[in-house]
Amino acid sequence: MGKSKKILLTHKIGEEFDLNLASEWTKNHRDRNPTDPHSHFFGKEILQKIMDQEGCVGLRFYYAHSEPANSTGGERHLIITGAKADGTDMLNTIAAKKLSRKALKGIAPADDIIAQEAMPCPGSPGCPKNLMNGHK
Repeated sequence: MGKSKKILLTHKIGEEFDLNLASEWTKNHRDRNPTDPHSHFFGKEILQKIMDQEGCVGLRFYYAHSEPANSTGGERHLIITGAKADGTDMLNTIAAKKLSRKALKGIAPADDIIAQEAMPCPGSPGCPKNLMNGHK
């Protein structure tokens, strides 16, 4: 009998959230980190590509920075990966399949997609003015 994978994550994780509390929490972040972005925009196309990967049940977001800690400057980023039910990120899934070169040619380009935002707010066109970023 083979080992079954324990399911840790499902597509149902997460919940709707109260706007007033969300507004309070985002204000707390802005107050604590006045020079950091307070939001990141991702387009539907890249999110859908990640979600359409076989076995993907959701998204995992990583905080990132373009420069190492011992340097100055750079930018804060948000990196997105798909996540599987067993809790693993969808990284190197093609390599893990150990397929022949011929078989690899048939794999959809939606495998192993990692995304980063291109439009942090403030600082990009289209940044909204609403309760979530301190505008009433």
